[in-house]
Amino acid sequence: MADDLKQRRLHAMRGCDRILSGTRPKTIRERLADLEAGGDLDAMPDFYGGGPVTELEERVAGLLGTQAAVFFPTGTMAQQVALRYGVERTGVTAVALHPLSHLEMHERHAYSQLSGLRAVTSTHEPRNPTAAEIAALDEPVGSVVLELPMRDAGFVLPTWDELVDVTVAARSIGARVHFDGARLWESVIHLGRTLPEIVALADSVYVSFYKSLDGISGAVLAGSDEMAGFARAWRHRHGGTIFQTFPAALSALSGLDRELPRLPDYVRHARTVADALASLPGARVFPHPPHTHQFRLWLPYAADALAEAVLTLAERERIWFAGGWQDTDVPGYAMTEVTVAGHALEWTAEDVAAAGWLLAQELD
Repeated sequence: MADDLKQRRLHAMRGCDRILSGTRPKTIRERLADLEAGGDLDAMPDFYGGGPVTELEERVAGLLGTQAAVFFPTGTMAQQVALRYGVERTGVTAVALHPLSHLEMHERHAYSQLSGLRAVTSTHEPRNPTAAEIAALDEPVGSVVLELPMRDAGFVLPTWDELVDVTVAARSIGARVHFDGARLWESVIHLGRTLPEIVALADSVYVSFYKSLDGISGAVLAGSDEMAGFARAWRHRHGGTIFQTFPAALSALSGLDRELPRLPDYVRHARTVADALASLPGARVFPHPPHTHQFRLWLPYAADALAEAVLTLAERERIWFAGGWQDTDVPGYAMTEVTVAGHALEWTAEDVAAAGWLLAQELD
């Protein structure tokens, strides 16, 4: 039943002329076309590295301003290696983590289960920790992890000055700084700095290729040459040095060409979309204005009712509003994450309001 509903959603979204949140699902043939856009298909593939994988690593290192970058099949694996490197460098097995961080919420506590590390809570506030909170930690930590932006707090970012201050505070207590930068690409607008300026504040950073760049999969862990050597050794031990990964690498290169230049426009337009959504009856938006091209939306209906109304609207009107609704602790409200990308740039504030009115008609 769940698979049937998933297929219905995918079919409905692909059939829509207009998509407000998210991107149109791609077929395998369309994915293969992305690979062709990512490089020369007559070139030789990678063999445990080399080829398009090395090209991708070198390109990302250049974009981030780091000495080196190492491709990983998953961000979860990349982050475990980054934290293990912190232990090697500091001798401290505790790491400062937010309870809402990706490592706590979505990685099944791999840092403790695989590497024997221990979390020290950096803050309970729904944001990254401040310099004062890091300075006030009552036990040593080898690494301080900052998630930019913090997805499960609402895609929120610190200000540039706050980010600088917290990295200085981390080093003052003898800790390394690791950026969980899965969505770092789109954070430059809010922070008001270039990617190299942001990354220069950290000792290591992980970036994803599928979350914002529309890649198939994969990630990079970037930092010093020394860290990169360590990362390659431990990637092998984790089973992440794969015979051939050229599909993911070519897809990532395509995403860097196609989507990375568009992210600033997505972020700016998200503010227009968020304003329009906030004007709908009973709607709540957070953060407002959004810090990136993603933000949270609450509407005063049950999640199941919203999901069915969105599907009905998509199938009848060929308009996709937003999916992924979840009931919340706020009585009578469901929440979703809105992602402004691709076709959403075509939506005016009036278009958003009109779609919201049609959705309300389905629910009333």
